[in-house]
Amino acid sequence: MRRFMSFLAGVMLGSITGAVIALLFTPESGEDLRGHAQDRYRLIEAEVRKAAAERRAELEKQLSELRKPQPPAA
Repeated sequence: MRRFMSFLAGVMLGSITGAVIALLFTPESGEDLRGHAQDRYRLIEAEVRKAAAERRAELEKQLSELRKPQPPAA
């Protein structure tokens, strides 16, 4: 039982130490960090949608060319 309590105390102390270090070395507040992450997500999402639309248009063009009737072979 004593070993378990020592282990538990070590885990608690390590968790508290890690949390304090993370708070001290975080370059910005949580709200700012979330806002930047959301902005980045929206930017990436818009870029992906644009690339998908361009690729879709390209593939539709290729498909329409392939569906054109082929002249009979001589």
